[in-house]
Amino acid sequence: MQLELEEIKQIRKKYGLTQSDLAKRSGVSQSLIAKIEAGRIDPTYSNAQKIFTALSDMGKKHEINAGQLMTVRIISVKPSDDIKDAIKKMKNNSISQMPVIEEHKSIGLISESIVLEAMLSKKGKKVEDIMGDAPPIVSKKTLGSTISHLLKVIPMVLVSESGKLVGVVTKADLLGKMYKG
Repeated sequence: MQLELEEIKQIRKKYGLTQSDLAKRSGVSQSLIAKIEAGRIDPTYSNAQKIFTALSDMGKKHEINAGQLMTVRIISVKPSDDIKDAIKKMKNNSISQMPVIEEHKSIGLISESIVLEAMLSKKGKKVEDIMGDAPPIVSKKTLGSTISHLLKVIPMVLVSESGKLVGVVTKADLLGKMYKG
């Protein structure tokens, strides 16, 4: 996070911090914070770094995580299911991908594009014949920024807690939470 001196007051207020709170968190004096915010002083590089680090750490604490982003209902198929049943399940639930789960473990992924490719090449009748690699599994505490990076290259992320699958995050979930209007 690249910050400018002029942003200190705005960000401090966004996180509900007083000048004293920020001073304590960054290890500088409250009067230094006040002078910087008033534009009366340029801090030393080391003091500016301390303040920016404290603000950046606050940002991480306020960032949304997988537990807040996830959909708790995991719609899935078994590897032995017919591809036609998988298509019907995706259509009925208005989803474009879902995990392949066997004995409470994610073993693969099926998506509209995987199904379409299989239909065009006329390969397989069962999900296990065409499924892709299993999606990654993250903890409920994984930051939204990490999930965002993962979703740039994969269609979904599964969420687990104590070794049990508890949710799923897709691009639609991420967009829905981050861009509420």
